[in-house]
Amino acid sequence: MPLPGIGPQTALFLDFDGTLVDIAPQPEAVQVPADLVPLLRQLERRLKGALAVVSGRQLADLDGFLGPLQLTTAAEHGAHQRWPGGKLLRLASPDLRELIRQTTALAESHPGLHVEIKPASLALHYRQAPELEALCRQFMAEAADHTSGVELLHGKSVFEVKPAGISKGSAIEAFMRESPFAGRLPLFAGDDTTDEAGFSAVQGLGGQGIKVGEGATLARYRCATPKALRQWLRAACDENTTGSIRP
Repeated sequence: MPLPGIGPQTALFLDFDGTLVDIAPQPEAVQVPADLVPLLRQLERRLKGALAVVSGRQLADLDGFLGPLQLTTAAEHGAHQRWPGGKLLRLASPDLRELIRQTTALAESHPGLHVEIKPASLALHYRQAPELEALCRQFMAEAADHTSGVELLHGKSVFEVKPAGISKGSAIEAFMRESPFAGRLPLFAGDDTTDEAGFSAVQGLGGQGIKVGEGATLARYRCATPKALRQWLRAACDENTTGSIRP
């Protein structure tokens, strides 16, 4: 099935890891294609600003990968937001000090684990030690139960404790209430279970979700790889195409 077109009335929301770029063995090892930043800059101009990155990453990491471009962004699953014009909004900052201490100690005992500490959340990656999934699941579930104001997410080879009641879906809904997103049809592309809330939100607003890669999903469209998604975005920037290509 061809992917939906990107038109003048589209509000475009894009996940980062596994969607715009390939997932790396460690979060800091992501390779950003040379043409990605110019591509996103062109898309933002064509959509008159109605483009946002919606990611579990912290804002500083996203800016580091996509600099000098600073897009409208929902970072840390929406806990930290940058709005059009540069206004910053932090919705929650739970006390993670004890969780950081315990998780760091666990990772020091198991070299294959990697702890990613963010301002409002904490992620325990086990991509290099898949045999430790059950241990990580139990540890992080118990940690979330004993930490006020958080909930547990399970993504691709990662368990993450994040602020409760905040999601990629709620961030997209907030952006859609304000200019330049308001009144447009939202499109959201993501690759992970953590993106399902985003798919639900955009489709509830009359838009469409695009699942990148395999796995069960609420999204009505599917794209095989980040490379194929970038090709779709590039086609949308070509005035001689409709923006619709086959994944």
